[in-house]
Amino acid sequence: MGILRLVARIMGRISTFRSYQFVVLLAAALAVVAFYYFGSERQNFSSTTKRIKQTQASHNTNRNDADLTVDTRVSHAAGSEEQEGEEQGVEGESEGFSFRKAGNVSVDQRYHALMMFTKVDKSRSLQDKFRVAMLSMANHGHFLEGEVLVLHFVSDQASQELGRRMLQEFLLDATFKYEVLFHDVVALTQKLFPIVEAMQKHFSAGSGAYYSDAIFFLSVAMHHIMPKSLTRIIQLDLDLKYKTNIKDLFQEFDKFPPGAVIGITREMQPVYRHTFWQYRKENPQTRVGEPPPDGLPGFNSGVMLLDLAAMRASPLYNKLLEPSNVAKLADQYRFRGHLGDQDFFTMIGMEHPELFYTLACGWNRQLCTWWRDHGYGDVFQLYYHCDGPVYIYHGNCNSPIPED
Repeated sequence: MGILRLVARIMGRISTFRSYQFVVLLAAALAVVAFYYFGSERQNFSSTTKRIKQTQASHNTNRNDADLTVDTRVSHAAGSEEQEGEEQGVEGESEGFSFRKAGNVSVDQRYHALMMFTKVDKSRSLQDKFRVAMLSMANHGHFLEGEVLVLHFVSDQASQELGRRMLQEFLLDATFKYEVLFHDVVALTQKLFPIVEAMQKHFSAGSGAYYSDAIFFLSVAMHHIMPKSLTRIIQLDLDLKYKTNIKDLFQEFDKFPPGAVIGITREMQPVYRHTFWQYRKENPQTRVGEPPPDGLPGFNSGVMLLDLAAMRASPLYNKLLEPSNVAKLADQYRFRGHLGDQDFFTMIGMEHPELFYTLACGWNRQLCTWWRDHGYGDVFQLYYHCDGPVYIYHGNCNSPIPED
């Protein structure tokens, strides 16, 4: 009875309201019902947006049409502090998530450089070398409006995560536009292996050794791996220190003579005087392994200019990649190396020097002196000397690099 009296009292009061007051009450009641109805599923704008992005990320991860697999892109336009995320393709060849410090920028020309970035998370020494390299590159780098430096890193997952954090610090003061792309080392190795498998036994230290992995022959077959829209790229070691604008290095492409497909610096130790010892013994008048300027000391792969378009178009270069021809040359020169792509380029350079443009020694001023103390002290300086300005120091075999 008490409840009935309460309802009757409420209905009596409602009956005294004007019609517009009743409408207001009804709307309020519906709003409360809607709030609790939708709130029961815990949906809101933020969670919905997050779910959409997760769905997009899952879609991109599961795509199987990417030539370079999944990349992580960090883009930066100088002079801007805004940061946002968006999904983009890499020249139509790969997908990845983008962290961008500026909005879309119209770019007329891209300069591509690639570095190996594997196992860096496990090595403090590699991290320190990477710091020196990137800080010096950012300090000396200068590009015009409408130009962008694209930095490619071939990396494992753990090193990629570390590299992203490090690069945000190292490139903070860069005055030029840049993009950063991480390529999955496992996926690239799978693509490379069928191409370079035959040469690994000739130019690798052995099973499980650092250079025995196919990925360390990437430069040899990069023209098959990278999209055809990418026509030029520079490959760089991590243990470098830049003393000049890296853009100037790209200008060396324009100095390639007809037929040249790769720009590379000579080796500055008697490495190949030693490696070719048997061939030299059988051919005492040979220039193979002799010091410059008249000898053929071999190459050092710390800095390489790869004209991918020319590599694709060269019948001679691609013929030399065939397993039978690799074996033929290795037998001819009695060659057994352990330095990966560097050994391959050195060997074919003995037979076909026209495929190479020799960079000035200052573009890869190697600092290692190991062979001076291991049997070649009497001739060491003939290989080691480097006249002219130094543009890039190379601290190979953990050699200290001069301070500024």
